[in-house]
Amino acid sequence: MYKFFLFFSLSIFLLACNSAPKGKAQMSEDGKVAALSFGEEITKDNSISYEEMIIKMEGSDSLNTKVIGTVEGVCQAKGCWMNIVSDNPDQPSMFVKFKDYGFFMPKDIAGKRVIMDGYAFKEITPVDELRHYAEDEGKSPAEIAAIVEPKEELKFMAKGVLLLN
Repeated sequence: MYKFFLFFSLSIFLLACNSAPKGKAQMSEDGKVAALSFGEEITKDNSISYEEMIIKMEGSDSLNTKVIGTVEGVCQAKGCWMNIVSDNPDQPSMFVKFKDYGFFMPKDIAGKRVIMDGYAFKEITPVDELRHYAEDEGKSPAEIAAIVEPKEELKFMAKGVLLLN
């Protein structure tokens, strides 16, 4: 009986770890899938551009907002974080985590547009955490070893994300 329970538990664990996150479809007026929703269900209403968010962040350390951006990369271990970039290459990237570790994003969405609802903030990320994220991203040992200083980053805690179609 013990072996059966162990086998069953291991099977469930492996299936759960290998399954891709599934978003809830949001339909357009013409009946097509307009977006996939992850986390808390949100709408596109009142979203601002990445550039507008940067301007609103000037002189502030945090901002509650709904922002549109492009996915640069996603954690390749689980989809538990992503980097967002602006259409303007002069803007910094933004590191995004998900509220209460409550949802994950598909790992193959680099280049896709998203709308995120939550809050943006600035934070200094320690070296060990930067190395951990570099490892999650699949960077080489040499690239990981080259990370030797903490970095002030723009971050976002998302309670809900729309993956636009």
